[in-house]
Amino acid sequence: MSKSVSQAELPPQKLRRALLQWFDHSRRDLPWRHSARRHDPYCVWISEIMLQQTRVAVVIPYYERFLERFPTVGDLAAASEEEVLSLWSGLGYYRRARQLHAAARLIVSRDHGAFPRKHAEVLSLPGIGRYTAGAILSIADGQCLPAVDGNVVRVASRLLGTSFKTPVATERAIAGWIDPARPGDFNQALMELGATVCLPRQPQCLTCPVHDLCRTRGEHPVTRPRARTIAVEEEYLLRTAGDRVWLVQRPPDAARMPGLWELPAGSNGTLLGSVKHAITVHAIEARVYGVTSGRKPKEHGRWMEREEALAAPLTGLTRKILRRFLDWKA
Repeated sequence: MSKSVSQAELPPQKLRRALLQWFDHSRRDLPWRHSARRHDPYCVWISEIMLQQTRVAVVIPYYERFLERFPTVGDLAAASEEEVLSLWSGLGYYRRARQLHAAARLIVSRDHGAFPRKHAEVLSLPGIGRYTAGAILSIADGQCLPAVDGNVVRVASRLLGTSFKTPVATERAIAGWIDPARPGDFNQALMELGATVCLPRQPQCLTCPVHDLCRTRGEHPVTRPRARTIAVEEEYLLRTAGDRVWLVQRPPDAARMPGLWELPAGSNGTLLGSVKHAITVHAIEARVYGVTSGRKPKEHGRWMEREEALAAPLTGLTRKILRRFLDWKA
């Protein structure tokens, strides 16, 4: 591996110019970038929370539906948690939605509905850490703050030929790189470079706009093993009566997805087929058994009509099963 290089040895003006020129011509066409509200801190905040641990292609339709229903922080704060979770259903990591809702209510009560502009105040909001605070304030408010996610750590490590053990260490290393005139675009360009060119295992070095400044040319000083996938088999009972389905609610203290609605576990019916679903490192194969009966089952739950069920905060797997076996689209 190439010897490490200090920040001073990497010319920041040349880096800014090359990176921003590339970003201006090659940036992905994403809804949170080209809308009239692309500098609205509320919209930036929603996109950043949704993008945490979630692919861009998955986020886009959720982002558009979410802003259509909750166009302002006041609208989000006024909604019930169940309605917020319903729109979030299928996106996963439901704690993000609950913290988003709690933060919106705090902004309304504490800041009269105006998104805070001070770094410490943004960090005090539920669900917002250093990366998200830096992204919001640099993109929406033009503040010269770093926004370091995993992509930025990788890009900085390769450019400098060193290993950063924490995001804070990366922040210190790249602080002098940020373009004071376009801090938000610069941060997005670094993230975009890591997401589309400076890839973890197959970096596209020949198309990299800062290839001539890079000390490692695609090497990464830290090799992280892939997370081990855990195979899980589950069985669910799809009990229907006309256009109704029987659903049960996960307890509020459940370790995963508390309060969400799902099909009851069971196999005393006719096997309809199986559905594959992934949650974090778990690869689930769910076998679904069908029963047609209007009688109230023994387990605590509720009959729901199609419209009510699809508007409820369902688990992603449940929504997938209803779409597959009942052709309920939502």
